[in-house]
Amino acid sequence: MTESVANASVPFTEVSLESVLLDADLFVKYSSPDRAFALLRESLERSPRSIPLREKMRDICVKQRNLDEAARQCLALVSLYIGREDFDVAYDRLQEAKLLDPRISVAPGLEAIRRARRPDFALTKDRTPQKVRTDVTFAGNLGYVSIFDAVQVIENAKMTGLLVLKSDMHLANVAFNEGKIVDAECNGRNGQGAFREIIELDSGTFEFTTSENEFPVVIAVVSNTNFLLDVLTELDNERAERDGIRDMGGEVA
Repeated sequence: MTESVANASVPFTEVSLESVLLDADLFVKYSSPDRAFALLRESLERSPRSIPLREKMRDICVKQRNLDEAARQCLALVSLYIGREDFDVAYDRLQEAKLLDPRISVAPGLEAIRRARRPDFALTKDRTPQKVRTDVTFAGNLGYVSIFDAVQVIENAKMTGLLVLKSDMHLANVAFNEGKIVDAECNGRNGQGAFREIIELDSGTFEFTTSENEFPVVIAVVSNTNFLLDVLTELDNERAERDGIRDMGGEVA
């Protein structure tokens, strides 16, 4: 094995970084994952902002079913990718952290991405929508498939997982346990308040990824359809009340 991490005061070169990554793979190959973890942790103490090191740690932890550590690495990578303006990858890592550890709240990460991303990020230079990823269970464009339709597909299939939604001004997700809505997050908000924003989205993209673990129940619903209708009714009533106040010449608080 190399001595690429022997001196903690010496910064990494491209050669020494490649040596660490190679050594970590060899440790895992020869059934010594603990030595790979130790090597990568020592290396990360020297270069905590190294994306290749953290990606290698994440990858090995996932393969070794060390899901808590894998989730922590995903969260660390979110900040690093935001710094590079790789917002899609940052969001992927944030989604992965939630799937690895359902206890994690992704609201802070969502807010960080929202603040950092450019206003025109959802469009390419020629103003056409970005391509939707295809390496997920279920994906589409909200301009053609409504949130109602997406929720119905997930409910009918009784799937557990995360529905991720992206638009010009929104980064959001809805968690499902066996097809039932159990939580929602949107632009830093959580629970039913977040879902009220999500339900009105009519543009952008969505993707659904299944999870082996169920999510904590923040929103308790008996029927997705009834819940959707109740939220829509609340929104309609609020609009009607505001319109009525305006018609009477009053002011809306």
